[in-house]
Amino acid sequence: MKNSYKSYLLGCMMTMSVLGGCAGGAGASDDGLKGNGEILESESQTGEDSAAEGDEASAQVVFEGQDLEGNAVSSDIFSGKKLTMVNVWATYCNPCLSEMPGLGELAGEYDSGDFQIIGIVSDVQEGAGEEGVELAAYLARETGADYPHLLLNESLYYGLLSDVSAVPTTFFIDGEGNILDTVVGAQDKAGWKEKIDGFLEEE
Repeated sequence: MKNSYKSYLLGCMMTMSVLGGCAGGAGASDDGLKGNGEILESESQTGEDSAAEGDEASAQVVFEGQDLEGNAVSSDIFSGKKLTMVNVWATYCNPCLSEMPGLGELAGEYDSGDFQIIGIVSDVQEGAGEEGVELAAYLARETGADYPHLLLNESLYYGLLSDVSAVPTTFFIDGEGNILDTVVGAQDKAGWKEKIDGFLEEE
């Protein structure tokens, strides 16, 4: 009973931490992403320059989880790819949903050996029930985001998401599982493509 209660509390803490706000939008202006949640203005204005120097750039991501279909997925998914884009979104977040059609298109425009996109549904926990999973799967289909989407769990939270304060948040990760950059807020397809191409050209 104590273990169940502990798991419940941990689940609540993870969800509240990750769901601090819904930041930015596809139409964010040049002077900074406009947050409509709890993200601080100073954080939102850094936009794509929000990656921390030093520790974050060398932090290796390790996790185990499952996707919307119940398939087991681990951080091994990064190996064999030059670049992985991990987009953290939520079912209630309009900026998240607005950028997902463009992400779906980008997922099919690159060589699968070079680049992949993975979504993380930050407000649907693993094992929480079918209703949330079905909603997330429906939204992924409707937005054309035809790439794997993972459910929130303890391993993902501590492995990658513990510092996420708003959605969407996007990580760029190399084949060794190292975080190259973190972007808070939504961007349009052209903005993401420029960033992706820049990382791939560095390889």
